[in-house]
Amino acid sequence: MCARYTKKKVKDASALHDLFRIIKEHAELSASRYNIAPTQQAPVVRVEGGDLRADNFRWGLVPAWAKSPKDMRAPLINARSETVAEKPSFRSAFKKRRCVVPADGFYEWRQDKKTKQPYYIHLPEHRPFVFAGLWEHWESKSDIDGPSIDSFVIITTDANKKIAPLHDRMPVILPDDKIDMWLDPNVEDADALHSLLVPLPENMVDYYPVSTRVNSYKFDEPGLIEPVTPLGETASLFS
Repeated sequence: MCARYTKKKVKDASALHDLFRIIKEHAELSASRYNIAPTQQAPVVRVEGGDLRADNFRWGLVPAWAKSPKDMRAPLINARSETVAEKPSFRSAFKKRRCVVPADGFYEWRQDKKTKQPYYIHLPEHRPFVFAGLWEHWESKSDIDGPSIDSFVIITTDANKKIAPLHDRMPVILPDDKIDMWLDPNVEDADALHSLLVPLPENMVDYYPVSTRVNSYKFDEPGLIEPVTPLGETASLFS
């Protein structure tokens, strides 16, 4: 599962096939974010008219066929890789509206008997990466339903052995050399696409405990990703 993530400014604009260069060109997209939450606007990159394009979309997919966003019981923030090609909410987007979601870390919570400790998960050297995602355009039919909505969902897969103690699912993080294939709207081979939706190897991820302030979407600050002593433990006087 993925319910919160981060996207900080990237100094090396050439990283990840120019994806972050495109984002850097737009001030509203390149701002550092430390607690991106469902229903908020966040950057996605997709191919449109043969070119890469970056836009702010709503996190929480609204299918094109939905009568109204109000009919959605809960935001569709994650799509399971195992069923993404068959589920009515995702199958059309899986074929033609794939995107990537730029990030550099995400949060997961480990539930113990008395505590629920958040952890920050990242790649080596905190380098940027992209989640595999899908996007949709929902067209408003009346003033009652409000404006049209562009939205996205993040695809999840089984957690690798390192993440499994925190949660049994994790977001799909695409290897750099597979991004172009995922974004290419001309690729329609479902088996080939599914082959990309696998857990990142254990040696590619690490994590540490962070403040419970991340539990509230109202907080969005650098201190959220600073390591802390886990709940229920006391820091050593000699540490």
